[in-house]
Amino acid sequence: MTSVSRFEADSAPKLQKVPGVSGERNKDSYNVTFGILSALAIVMIVAGHLGYDIMTVGGLFPYYSFHVPLFLFISGYFYREEEEEHPFHYIKKKAERLLLPYFIWNLFYGLIAWGLRAFGGFAMGEALSLKSLFLDPFLHGYQFIYNYAAWFVPVLFLIEMMNLCMRLILRRLHLQYEWLILAGTLAVGMAVVQLAIGHHVWGLYKMPGRILFLYPCFQMGQFYKKKLEDRDTLGNLPYFAVVIGAQIILSLSCNGLAYSSVWCTGFANGPVIPYVTVVSGTAFWLRVARILSPLCGMAAQPDEQSRSDMAAERHPAGGLLLYLGRNTYAVMMHHVMAFMLVKMVLAGIAAHTGYLADFDFARFYTDIDYYYLVKGSEAFRMVYLAAGVLLPLSLPRVRVSICNPGRSMVR
Repeated sequence: MTSVSRFEADSAPKLQKVPGVSGERNKDSYNVTFGILSALAIVMIVAGHLGYDIMTVGGLFPYYSFHVPLFLFISGYFYREEEEEHPFHYIKKKAERLLLPYFIWNLFYGLIAWGLRAFGGFAMGEALSLKSLFLDPFLHGYQFIYNYAAWFVPVLFLIEMMNLCMRLILRRLHLQYEWLILAGTLAVGMAVVQLAIGHHVWGLYKMPGRILFLYPCFQMGQFYKKKLEDRDTLGNLPYFAVVIGAQIILSLSCNGLAYSSVWCTGFANGPVIPYVTVVSGTAFWLRVARILSPLCGMAAQPDEQSRSDMAAERHPAGGLLLYLGRNTYAVMMHHVMAFMLVKMVLAGIAAHTGYLADFDFARFYTDIDYYYLVKGSEAFRMVYLAAGVLLPLSLPRVRVSICNPGRSMVR
């Protein structure tokens, strides 16, 4: 980037076994498959910021070829046509769940950045102002650095609003055809990619560029739910053979598959391939999530914590995955600061002991992407990864009702 994920239904989920085959589900049930998918997606975001290829399947599925669009796919999957009956309620709900906690945390990180500049010797983050508090989040999202991964939250909100307005208009025109919507948004997205390749998406144009590029990925989620999910019955072996085979061909024939969703750069293979890799990466991890879902066993209602804890005790790994899937907002918002806390501990050790003599203090104070590896070991990135995931999850579970910062981003 980051991001941020709507990985559960709007309604209160019930404890239940995972259906063996995806398809139309009771809207009151928790979608375990997409809960796991959201958890996997946020781990990829955290690992991607570390340059840690632990989940790229040997480099076959680079994070930056699909992981941010994957969040949009999940968000689109959970959009419900019923929202169009009460659009203002939908807008209010999304503003409360996405923007309100974002702006509260943005102020918090603005104060953190100011304090570290004024008293800690750091040189990162912009000054506090109305622009950095309320405008920059929509323009780029990197205003205070320590929460830069949350750039995705305002983008997601705007895409949700665009989707609502578009569907209300199409409803009036009696043109609510998912094929038409997907084809139209893909055409616009590919036009943006072509413009970016020609260096026409720069400066302030990057803000609408990233939104229009990611917009079709949201529609892919809705299209999958309405048109493909019931047909997604191919066995695992032929399914993975097709997806992995296609990805191998892409890897061998393309000039690198990664690109930057946030800056609309790095499109080395024309306007079509980025969306092909979104489909292949999403298809691979969606099937992985479906395979894992029976192992998790149960999901739990947020307001029935005792039952949730019981489910986690029976299936500890599954319980952690589902808890992570419910709290992607917290991880998206805070994992960069969690990395910083690890670096601060290492800096303290280097400054006050005879250890870690090669710690680079100049980069520590000026470069958020500096990650010191003890003895140069790549394995130490796992410490950062664990901190980036677990520290945000350990935030107090009592949530302020107006803010709900730990919720999944895109319910």
